[in-house]
Amino acid sequence: MPWTQSMHLLLILNVGQRNKMKYHTLTLINKYISYLWKASNGRGHGVHSPFVYAFIKNVLNTNSEDIHAIELYRQQLLNNKKEITIVDLGAGAAAHGNKSKQIAKIAKSALKPKKYATLLNRIVAYYQPNHILEMGTSLGITTCYLALGAPNASVVTMEGAPAVAQEALNTFNNLGYKNIKLIKGNFDETLPNYLNSIATIGMAYVDGNHRYTPTMNYFNLLLNKSDDSSIFIFDDIHWSSEMEKAWEEIKVNAGVSLTIDLFYIGIVFLKKGNKEKENFTIKF
Repeated sequence: MPWTQSMHLLLILNVGQRNKMKYHTLTLINKYISYLWKASNGRGHGVHSPFVYAFIKNVLNTNSEDIHAIELYRQQLLNNKKEITIVDLGAGAAAHGNKSKQIAKIAKSALKPKKYATLLNRIVAYYQPNHILEMGTSLGITTCYLALGAPNASVVTMEGAPAVAQEALNTFNNLGYKNIKLIKGNFDETLPNYLNSIATIGMAYVDGNHRYTPTMNYFNLLLNKSDDSSIFIFDDIHWSSEMEKAWEEIKVNAGVSLTIDLFYIGIVFLKKGNKEKENFTIKF
């Protein structure tokens, strides 16, 4: 059985929109090449940590099942020319305000790529948390992957833009997922309210506004609700200098025992049983 057998909550945060601090494309390419050069084998060869080897074998190198219906619906969203009004509550709100946008364009820019949506699905399927919270529903594709991985779990997802939330509800209904509850509203209110209602967090996926201060605020807030089985996942850890600064500080935090760098996401384990802090970079 996985060490997180007692895990009772998966928290997925997908907060706000990407800001304008992203590295230039050539810089990102160079960073990715550097990542590939120093990363450990993606099949687990040469990895001496039993826990990390089990993670590579049972999560990174397995296949998600029964995903055809979700991916078919993703394609429908990518071809949907309907326009909806977006209420921007993220980092770009002050600059851009509300705007009309095609569902197809939202799907193209905001939906998690299949590779990472299915990874989240496999994480859920392997650790089987009882309660799942996602922040940043978007059009609901990732939410469905979470619900698919843990059909007996209660899935709660939060979305700030009302029109986007409605389209996500359409996704859930059309795909037949009954174990998902959507909460609409500003995350500044819905997140603290939710965290105040629970004892500890099992897993958190943080896809924030990709700045240093908000990312560290999310991390510290989550850390206050963690136990030794908690896992945090941070998106786009090499996306900007601010995100890399946050990632390096998270890695050395006293509460963190083990990290895995997959370039586009970073996984943080808080296992208190680890005698020494370990940081891994693995090809994915």
